[in-house]
Amino acid sequence: MSRYKEDRALGTVEPYVSAAGKRYRVRYRKPDHSQTTKRGFATKKEAELFLASVELGKAAGTFIDPAKARITVGTLGAVWLQSQTHLKPSSTAVVESAWRLHVEPVWGRVSVADVRHSDVQSWVARLSTGEPGRAKPKSAALVHRCYGVLAGILDAAVKDRRIPSNPARGVGLPRKVSKEHVYLTHQEVDRLARASGPHGPIIRVLAYTGLRWGEVSGLRVGDVDLDRRRLSVSVNAVLVGGKVVVGTPKTHKRRVVPFPAFLTGALAELCSEREHSSVLFPDTYGNHLTTPTVRKNSWFDRALDAAGLKSMTIHDLRHTAASLAVSSGANVKAVQRMLGHASAAMTLDTYSDLFDDDLDIVAVRLDEAATRVLSALN
Repeated sequence: MSRYKEDRALGTVEPYVSAAGKRYRVRYRKPDHSQTTKRGFATKKEAELFLASVELGKAAGTFIDPAKARITVGTLGAVWLQSQTHLKPSSTAVVESAWRLHVEPVWGRVSVADVRHSDVQSWVARLSTGEPGRAKPKSAALVHRCYGVLAGILDAAVKDRRIPSNPARGVGLPRKVSKEHVYLTHQEVDRLARASGPHGPIIRVLAYTGLRWGEVSGLRVGDVDLDRRRLSVSVNAVLVGGKVVVGTPKTHKRRVVPFPAFLTGALAELCSEREHSSVLFPDTYGNHLTTPTVRKNSWFDRALDAAGLKSMTIHDLRHTAASLAVSSGANVKAVQRMLGHASAAMTLDTYSDLFDDDLDIVAVRLDEAATRVLSALN
């Protein structure tokens, strides 16, 4: 094989004259054997190093086609959003909102090859601190969500071999501070339920079973077992884009939750002479109730005022259920099953403050053991 043919097979470096002076171009073949060119190298050495990296990438199977790297974040983002079929409708809505309002306006026209780590870090900082006269600081949770969308799109670009690595990974993010939980006492739950009028039973069910709002609004008459005092949680009815969407529970797993005996009468009345398919807690039209905390001065807000309780969300009744269960002697595994958490570790992470008494017991037991041993030695 001639030297010329060998060079053509591996690629060539050729000089040319541009307005800026002498430059070098590299001609090479991609893995599919089509030929392409890369221009603009200031020195022959730079061009040769690029050619060497191309041949190494082809041999190792890690070759990145520059043409594929020219796709914009906006084009790839639209495809990525459509691929997020594993998300619940409510999660899809917030991810789409983050993309539309905060990610696409900044990154939509940028090619994935041109995304730089430093630029992503600056963008995250602007979201976190705001821009004077233009935008207010975003919450840490929203910043994490926006970053997650961009990083997810670039992860897909890496897997498609459009870019060699994800420039968004390793970016410093604001620390998320968990909101302090609100825990009501038995007396406060009773006051709130009484102040809620016809919605009293749903307040008690939320506070004593730990169901999420979507789970309790999705309950049907046939889900209530009055004899065993159990509620079967198999659907989730949540408000998405102004409409109630019915799907599987948050964890996609069906579970059975016990309710205390004193709720039997109220639930029996709700179930009396009604079809099994009827919504257990319907609105005035027999449809699923929407969460009351999406509107100001809702029935829930008025009930809080009437009961003399501080501002809280309907989800805080789930926290209350965890607190009342722990105070009654339930262990972490039982609380996990009641709440539908994926693991006991998740329950402990979420409600570690409810298990402080367990830490006191550990200290007391260690003190007793140490005292016995030391007394025996003396």
